[in-house]
Amino acid sequence: MNMTAERQHIILKADQLSIGYKTKKKETVVASDINFELQKGHLIGLVGANGIGKSTLLRTLIKVQPALSGNISLNGKNIQTTTNLELAKHLSIVLTEPLTSKNLTVFELVALGRHPYTNWIGNLTEADDSIISNSLELVNITELKDKRCYELSDGQLQKVMIARALAQDTAIIVLDEPTTHLDMYHKAYILKLLQTLTKETGKTILFSSHEIDLAIQLCDTMIVMQKDKMVFDQPCKLISEGVFNSLFPKDLIVFDEKIGSFRVNK
Repeated sequence: MNMTAERQHIILKADQLSIGYKTKKKETVVASDINFELQKGHLIGLVGANGIGKSTLLRTLIKVQPALSGNISLNGKNIQTTTNLELAKHLSIVLTEPLTSKNLTVFELVALGRHPYTNWIGNLTEADDSIISNSLELVNITELKDKRCYELSDGQLQKVMIARALAQDTAIIVLDEPTTHLDMYHKAYILKLLQTLTKETGKTILFSSHEIDLAIQLCDTMIVMQKDKMVFDQPCKLISEGVFNSLFPKDLIVFDEKIGSFRVNK
């Protein structure tokens, strides 16, 4: 693919972005000089040490929190000039907040993803039903559709939330810590599922995670947040540039470039 064709597939772009908090008295910068271009159909992992600002970056990208400076564009359009309804047709989110509506069935919860498209009464058309069923199928939870959400395990519930985002039928899905509270098998299962979904649906999926080893193995590109800078590249290039070596203090864990993962420093 030539560069021009590739550039046309940039779906989300951050340009000289500075993120943080503003009160009347002062501005607290969490991270600045953030630049990246997310390609259509890619799986992108956002990683970094605790408290580095991953959630702040995601909240800024989904327009929940204003940027301090710089630009974010979605499909070439500045998100500041995009209405929330318009944004909901292009970008869906899966956050870590506990679910308030656990009494809903799986089908009903996934159906909420159609909300930006339905009329104000929320009537579902045959087309909506078909999209919901397809979303359940993509995430392999069709057999759970009549179960109430309170009956589900954490892993099953995470799949339902991903299905809801798929039902919203947006070009990009953003997930904040999708593997929190899951055991090792289900962490790998969910991230592998996200990788499969990018390939099968052509959607761009951006997720934040502490599972750096898994992200290195599964992602097309990664955003690595460090104290003084942010790096965006393919995992193999990040490894060869020694980016992961400086993520954590070396007294306890070190990054082993040969195996591409962290190990305890004995």
